[in-house]
Amino acid sequence: MSRIVAGAAGGSPLTSVPGDGTRPTTDRVKEALFSRLESMNMLNGTRVLDLYAGSGSLGVESASRGATSVELIEFNDKAAAVCQSNADLVNKVVGSKVVRVQRSKVEAFLARAAESATEPWDLVFMDPPYPLTEEELALVLELLAPHLSSFAVVVVERSARAPQPRWPESMALLSDKKYGETRLWFAEPVTD
Repeated sequence: MSRIVAGAAGGSPLTSVPGDGTRPTTDRVKEALFSRLESMNMLNGTRVLDLYAGSGSLGVESASRGATSVELIEFNDKAAAVCQSNADLVNKVVGSKVVRVQRSKVEAFLARAAESATEPWDLVFMDPPYPLTEEELALVLELLAPHLSSFAVVVVERSARAPQPRWPESMALLSDKKYGETRLWFAEPVTD
């Protein structure tokens, strides 16, 4: 069973998405990821975007650890309902509606964000389904890039066998780390 690892809602069990349409981040990977993000001071007071959210576990973990705003974007009906359940749990614990869920395709959400001039995000999680092609992932990264704060970090989670994402010119690789069958890539905006 997946759980919130630390913070205000630490130890709380999370609802999982039924079936095999999603690939949850293991607790081991999540603990390592959030340890790294805390060392980078990327959690407290940040605006977080969780694309292809699945159960929303990365976004709600961020809210539990002090993020001020979290958007969970998920298109699958069952997964979006699970996101809402997990968001409600964390929002109740932290005492405000920090986590919001939008049922949307990622590309459509980012297109709407461009039209509405939303505030930039500081931390972005992307755990796209394996069938998403490298070209499709590159397009999403291109759409995302203009919506990042100058100190943002983008974390892409893929199979350890997948190639490094093709970053847009306005983003650069910080580092990557392999955890068994999972690899995390960390990128940041290129500043002049």
